[in-house]
Amino acid sequence: MSPDATPHTSTVTLLDGFATGDPDDVLRLGDLLKDFGPAAFGMLLFLGVLPAFIPVPGVGGAIGGPMVILVGAQLLLGMRKLWLPQFLARRGPHRSAMMRFRQRMAPWLRRLEKLVRPRMAAFLDNRIALSFTGLLLILLGLLLALPIPFTNYVFGILLLLFALALLERDGALLLVAWVAGGIAIVVFGFLSGNLVESLTQLFARWF
Repeated sequence: MSPDATPHTSTVTLLDGFATGDPDDVLRLGDLLKDFGPAAFGMLLFLGVLPAFIPVPGVGGAIGGPMVILVGAQLLLGMRKLWLPQFLARRGPHRSAMMRFRQRMAPWLRRLEKLVRPRMAAFLDNRIALSFTGLLLILLGLLLALPIPFTNYVFGILLLLFALALLERDGALLLVAWVAGGIAIVVFGFLSGNLVESLTQLFARWF
């Protein structure tokens, strides 16, 4: 991904823009992502994480998990341009949801943005590194989609790290996200057996 091809605007500024306007507006994903180029992966991941912070059991994972998996699968395959199925491109969050998310998360994002900056770009341009990022996102997306009690916020915060790293082109933050994501996959996935069971069912369905 070339930095020149990625229009850079701070994540908080983007969130402010999304949250400004009629609360009843639907922000269609296709419209939101069309001008982001390679940064669209990070933006879709950012938008996909938002449902994880909905305080209703099962809702966040059911909505956000598949979107995270969609981003991860495309990075794993080495795709340079984000693909959205039409039924998803026509849908998106209500602006009111963005307003609630901004009210809750913007102060924390502002603090984090003081530490985040473009650096170690090799981790964002390297094919193997992006594929590894995609693999971790698929596994985290599966865990987010599973009904594991009290984990939505944990996975939501972890996935926000990935989203910010991709949006801000911060390879150092991506490394932190790799480590934190790997630990979460081992602890909540493999040690608990949730991920193994889910992957077994998935492979059985496919094969």
